[in-house]
Amino acid sequence: MESSLRFILAILSIVVLLSNFYAQAQDDLPKKKLSLRRDLFVGSEFASGQGQISFDINSTSEFLNTSKFNRTSFPSDFIFGAGSSALQIEGAAHEGGRGLGIWDNRVEQNKARFIDGDKFSTAIEHYKRYKEDVLHLKTLGVNSYRFSISWSRVLPDGTLKGGINQEGIIFYSNLIDELLANGIEPFVTILHFDYPLALQEKFGGFLNRSIVNYYKDYCELLFKTYGDRVKHWTTINEAEVTAIFTYMHSFDNTAAEQCQETRLCTQAYTVLHNFLICHATAAKLYRGKFQVEQRGQIGLVLSSQIYVSFSSKPEDVAATQRLMDFYLGWILEPLFFGDYPEIMRKLVGNRLPNFTEEEKKMIKGSTDFIGINYYNSHFARHESNRTNVNGADNFDALAVSEETNSEGKVLGHKDLYGLSYVYPKGLYDLLMYLKKKYQNPNIYITENGIASFKIPNPLKDQHRIIYIAAHLRAIKAAIDNGSNVRGYFIWAAFDTFEFQAGYSGHWGLYHVDFNDNLKRIPKDSAEWYRKFLIPECGQ
Repeated sequence: MESSLRFILAILSIVVLLSNFYAQAQDDLPKKKLSLRRDLFVGSEFASGQGQISFDINSTSEFLNTSKFNRTSFPSDFIFGAGSSALQIEGAAHEGGRGLGIWDNRVEQNKARFIDGDKFSTAIEHYKRYKEDVLHLKTLGVNSYRFSISWSRVLPDGTLKGGINQEGIIFYSNLIDELLANGIEPFVTILHFDYPLALQEKFGGFLNRSIVNYYKDYCELLFKTYGDRVKHWTTINEAEVTAIFTYMHSFDNTAAEQCQETRLCTQAYTVLHNFLICHATAAKLYRGKFQVEQRGQIGLVLSSQIYVSFSSKPEDVAATQRLMDFYLGWILEPLFFGDYPEIMRKLVGNRLPNFTEEEKKMIKGSTDFIGINYYNSHFARHESNRTNVNGADNFDALAVSEETNSEGKVLGHKDLYGLSYVYPKGLYDLLMYLKKKYQNPNIYITENGIASFKIPNPLKDQHRIIYIAAHLRAIKAAIDNGSNVRGYFIWAAFDTFEFQAGYSGHWGLYHVDFNDNLKRIPKDSAEWYRKFLIPECGQ
């Protein structure tokens, strides 16, 4: 097993090296032919590779051979899907009885800071065109679709007392029914960044502990209404991203505490603490009143990566584990062991909230699975002076994430259009880390994908095909080595509004043409994924 595993990982590194060569060569070597051993790119068994094949560098389908590596390479009950969120694709912000969300307010007040800010309220009109979008998903061959419910659409002011919006309730019911009628299981996120503006204006939103009761009411409404058809719930999406970006670094949040100079922040820890209490409260409610009859599962989603030591110095090695604890452990330690990591208690001090004994019992074991959003990884370097911690790192971790190490080396390669480093081995290493440290939990890769910034033709996204294929191979290697990965969702199904970047990243498998009535057009990556999921269609 170990020798086989080393071979698989070696192949993964070759895939990444090749994709780097592809990105660099696609402009100046459009017709170049390469010769490769067949076993580099076919099948999870990685055949012996006698003989060679030739492929056109502009036709990645010739070497990303879906007839040998495809859906059947994974367990029969493995979920394959694509994802989105209400905030980023639904539109109809002022229609159908929907109340304002916090992001409506943020974008409206600072439109100049958002590319495509004028498109935010209408987005790609998924609210009006969901039936069409479901047909596109069916064409892809996915058996699950990850989407979120807008709290503001079903409870306009966030409360039951304020009234249930039946138009919103009916919309999601129709969407779920349409998915199921087309053989696609709904994988539902209850809170994906956005929530009713009224709750924030009334008492500060997730900065206030009273949010827990309102969140519980909202969850119970969803469980009662849709739980007979929804079998996978995730309570919160990327709580740590909201805490770090929106509160510690005050990105797109003018109301955040001004702690960027002192580097001694409190709100980020308060917000995440309340997120965890909300999650555990919802899980307790679901398990106590609904799970036995509805036979579903409940978990939560976090964004993560693997950190690699900047150097062999002991302080950098220690910093690597600190960043893992301050990012991944911040959420998973309470879920699996009942409290925050000890190193956080030591470095954050009394700014880190405490759980009561009852809360510890409620939080520990409160998830049936975890969702992992993985995009790339970084090196970790020790930094003793917190005023030198910048970017998007946690000031209190006394460590910074770096793209290069002490020798100038990088993790993977810099993608020409994604503008980020691609490192599929990092996903494998992360899954092995979770297996060892957190009792080998059930895992869904709830987001994985790459942008296409300034790409000449958004439909010709071969770099995305390579990215997806390489990460699927990393997941397969992890499964073969005992990781309990149960599913995989590409981000995103359709081009989405990515906050300040707007639609400039062209994240979707389906391109949305804003110059042609929001026409959905499958990209090359959509066609490759379809052949991966339905191998017979590519023969």
